[in-house]
Amino acid sequence: MTTTHDDTTNGDDVSHEETDDRAARTPGGGAAPEPQPIEPGAPEEFGLVQAFWGGGKGKTTAAMGMGFRAAGHGYRVHMLQFMKGGADSVEGVRGEYNAIAAVPGFSYENAGHYGWHGLLDGSADDEHEAKATAAFERAEALVAAAGEADLTEPFPLDGDPEHGVHMLILDELLYAVDRGLVDGDAVVALAESKPDGLELVLTGSHAEPDYLDGVADLITNVRKEAHPFDDGQRARRGTEY
Repeated sequence: MTTTHDDTTNGDDVSHEETDDRAARTPGGGAAPEPQPIEPGAPEEFGLVQAFWGGGKGKTTAAMGMGFRAAGHGYRVHMLQFMKGGADSVEGVRGEYNAIAAVPGFSYENAGHYGWHGLLDGSADDEHEAKATAAFERAEALVAAAGEADLTEPFPLDGDPEHGVHMLILDELLYAVDRGLVDGDAVVALAESKPDGLELVLTGSHAEPDYLDGVADLITNVRKEAHPFDDGQRARRGTEY
């Protein structure tokens, strides 16, 4: 006798046999691929400029998700963060830092100043500006270094990003532009100066980055429909940090 269970997708009783048959018809045949060791590799089709902006949650998360995906193929990924030096609602070590440290080929650095620029949280706005300026100079150096490297070749997974990376994530750079800490024209010049094989990913800003029109190959507006922050919810460990 075949046992049945309730299929929550349509409310019908479906046998295990029928469920197994459905899984077998999927591209993966219902089986999860075995993970493979991460070995140094080089992408064949990298070279776009991507931008994630908007008032919704998930811009950094989307960028890091791509970073993890690229690192899983053995590509060298580095994330440079602007504007994220910490706040009283967020612990010093975020979950993403621990996860990045555990993945070969993915590295990060944080160039933010404590607090948020212009929010009267006790942080010094001139320090925010100094940190943002230094971070942008660092970004320029990393893009230049990628231009001197052979991006068609693998890099050591523990290699210094100054020796070249395949994907560079500049997290919250667009927010720094929005706050007037970095010039939008300078961001355009940076994007236009990058080598052909470097995948450049930019995030941040609730204001539309019009200066990237015709410059970025992919521009995604992460729009907010509802957000628990609007009801006073603080940042939660494991979701926001």
